[in-house]
Amino acid sequence: MLTVFNHPLITHKLALMRDKNTSTKDFAQQLDEIAGLMAFEVSRDLPTKEKRVETPMGPCVTEELASDVVLVPILRAGLGMVDGIRDLIPTAKVGFIGMFRNEKTLQPKEYFAKFPDMSNATVMVLDPMLATGGSASAALTKIKERGAKNIKLVCLVGVPEGVKRIEEDHPDVDIYLAALDEKLNEIGYIVPGLGDAGDRIFGTK
Repeated sequence: MLTVFNHPLITHKLALMRDKNTSTKDFAQQLDEIAGLMAFEVSRDLPTKEKRVETPMGPCVTEELASDVVLVPILRAGLGMVDGIRDLIPTAKVGFIGMFRNEKTLQPKEYFAKFPDMSNATVMVLDPMLATGGSASAALTKIKERGAKNIKLVCLVGVPEGVKRIEEDHPDVDIYLAALDEKLNEIGYIVPGLGDAGDRIFGTK
């Protein structure tokens, strides 16, 4: 299932991120804030369980989260989304996965991975850009191999090519985007996009 958010605050903050003149500081701040706004909706169907508490006025039967939430940023750009979501879900655990493209095979290859227990958790895989979908698909495969079953892919900007790849490779994974852009250009960048998210977050080239 694909969900594209159409919210004025998200669109406004994303417009600031798209601007090539936006500073590293402001780019990272807007990403942090958009991730938090998206997390509110992404977490809408988290499982809950009954809990009894005592309020100042007496007993109350309410609900609390029934399972762990695990955030897995795809290194390095995915790191820019972690804090915004943890502000909303401070109990979320964080795993990490790094992927790079093998220059000979042109296939994504894992170079780093470290995870908490994901077997009974809701796992949110984070990456600002969903371009070809190759790295995200490979990361999802590796995460499933580590026991994750309930997975959501949370990205900022995507294109139809990347969405199609994930839907074909991982039909059980829900996809969430702040915007669905037009296409990929000849070198695999999203158009109109916002440039290289990792470079713009961390000020590298």
